[in-house]
Amino acid sequence: MAQVDLSDLQAAAERAGGLLKVLANPARLLLLCQMTQGEFCVSDLEVLTGIRQPTLSQQLTVLREEGMVDTRREGKQIFYRIVSEEALAVLHTLYAIYCSNGKAVKGK
Repeated sequence: MAQVDLSDLQAAAERAGGLLKVLANPARLLLLCQMTQGEFCVSDLEVLTGIRQPTLSQQLTVLREEGMVDTRREGKQIFYRIVSEEALAVLHTLYAIYCSNGKAVKGK
């Protein structure tokens, strides 16, 4: 096995830790899980997730500032979509573990 440079490993660990920190918030995780299905406007995200204003706006701002989502404006509506391939990969893994067959898995 090839040896990994320690500084590269530390940088990767820092990036991974940042991603996991953002995903550790249940509201942000719920929003991202919903957005794995595509692009959504803010009002649809509010209905689909049950997250109310101003919490919804605060969490979407964090996701945008962390570079996990991007926005598109259409008239008065703002649409959000996932742009982070790393976040999407982690979300797909979490879905496979916890939400297979569309049902949340209860603790073992």
